[in-house]
Amino acid sequence: MNLNKIEPEILKAANSWLSNEFDQETSAKVKDLIENDPVELTESFYRSLEFGTGGLRGIMGVGTNRMNKYTVGMATQGLTNYLLQEFSEINQIKVAIAHDSRNNSRYFAEITAHVFAANGIKVYLFDDLRPTPELSFAIRHFGCQSGVVITASHNPKEYNGYKAYWDDGAQLIPPHDKNVIKEVNKIESISSVKFEGNNDLIEIIGKEFDDIYLKEVMALSLNPDVIQRQKDLKIVYTPLHGTGTVLVPECLRAFGFENIFSVEEQSIPDGNFPTVDSPNPEEHSALAMAIKLADDISANLVMATDPDADRVGIAVRDNEGKFILLNGNQTAAILIFYLLSQWKKNDKLSGNEFIVKTVVTSEILKKIADSFHVDCYDVLTGFKWIADIIKELEGKKVFIGGGEESYGYLIGDFVRDKDAVSACAMIAETAAWAADQNKTLYDILQDISLEYGLYVEKLKSLVRKGKSGAEEIQEIMDNYRKTPPKQINGSMVIIFKDYYQGIEKNLVTGQLSKLELPKSNVLQFFLEDGSKISVRPSGTEPKIKYYFSVNQALKDKNEYLKQLSRLEQAIDSIIAELEID
Repeated sequence: MNLNKIEPEILKAANSWLSNEFDQETSAKVKDLIENDPVELTESFYRSLEFGTGGLRGIMGVGTNRMNKYTVGMATQGLTNYLLQEFSEINQIKVAIAHDSRNNSRYFAEITAHVFAANGIKVYLFDDLRPTPELSFAIRHFGCQSGVVITASHNPKEYNGYKAYWDDGAQLIPPHDKNVIKEVNKIESISSVKFEGNNDLIEIIGKEFDDIYLKEVMALSLNPDVIQRQKDLKIVYTPLHGTGTVLVPECLRAFGFENIFSVEEQSIPDGNFPTVDSPNPEEHSALAMAIKLADDISANLVMATDPDADRVGIAVRDNEGKFILLNGNQTAAILIFYLLSQWKKNDKLSGNEFIVKTVVTSEILKKIADSFHVDCYDVLTGFKWIADIIKELEGKKVFIGGGEESYGYLIGDFVRDKDAVSACAMIAETAAWAADQNKTLYDILQDISLEYGLYVEKLKSLVRKGKSGAEEIQEIMDNYRKTPPKQINGSMVIIFKDYYQGIEKNLVTGQLSKLELPKSNVLQFFLEDGSKISVRPSGTEPKIKYYFSVNQALKDKNEYLKQLSRLEQAIDSIIAELEID
């Protein structure tokens, strides 16, 4: 190998991993990259894996830009140092740790536990894989100051991740996110990491804690009598080889549903996700086996959760009896409508309640909330911002539920992150409520469209990997920011929002106003015809995301499919005009 082909800084970084500070297996793999694979060496060492506002996420392997024992250890030491500063007055700082079914997840969780314990921090470590929402709940239950879950959500099998939480059970927000990043970045040497933990400070928690969590989920039920009447509703569920297999079927049965059918092949936790191309409940292929089983047994509802069971995708039967997938906005609309209508029916609405959605989520949620005189708050993308509003209004207003277009939902406030376990239970209850009226969830969706308008949304992502991809994504955002389009698909752009610069501009009058939300690299275009287009780089994947939303009044249920098709074509026209490929 001609070492001159490798950039000097990358070679220097790689050679530092050949020292005695690293184990022999790691050093051998780095040496092999130096000698045989300059491309992979560059990708592994051209930067340090960034500890972002949500933690780490990356491909597993050796190197500074990979998820491995050492990058996880350095991240944990940085987080530890910040906790020791922030909670210096507490005699015993405590953290909770959970992990999903991915390859190396248990290994990384144990490393994280030992680094915390080596620094004198008490650790509550789950005995095996658990859903992310249960970790959020555990932080609050045990009075922890922080928590970590090892997961890469729905990313491909090569990935793993590290999500950090604060004492409210939510992911980090300012100022803690930036301050933790600073502390992590100060860890420049592996010698700064304390890997050898005090086992006496690590407490294993198991089934007894699951029961405590499930008791809280059970209390969410609004119509147990309806479930009793519809207990034979056939539900097919798949955890997609992830953590949902631990609690979702048990939770559904505890709610009173008796016909729960799990996809057996996908109920086995496996970080290689052998039966799917991607363990993402947003994708039709991920639900294919579940839908086939549902057709074979004439089931009413299909649900799938991602590997860490914080997001859920569903399939329902249409008017012809065929299964169709609902997107995150549609499921959120159904859930919010059910929650608010039943709170009203049960005389629980006092005028002091609220829901929360993200800025890229469908505006139909606000229309539904307005109709029930319930406040709707808009927040930036990411469930940590929904949790922040809940925390801010705690003791002042009552949180009913919230959601985001990316298939994450939260009902009640005992968890402070999206929760697919409780969402599955409440989606099933909503289906039972519909069946009690001789309707399906598809019927409920159409009823909502008749009352509030037919909203159609679509997400399109451009994947741009590696260093050059990151630069291209930033260039796209810069161009939109400098010269926003004046017209799209024949409709004038009347409002332009730049959440990074914190400004809203009326492109008709030129009037500027300040956006009150925190700074974020998000752009939005609001068109004269009511359409909304949002653009943002993903915070966890090498892609830029485009969110499209169009809507129109629906006056006749029989026109639903035709109008749906017209609105879908309108989105396709917008995509073509913006030349997104």
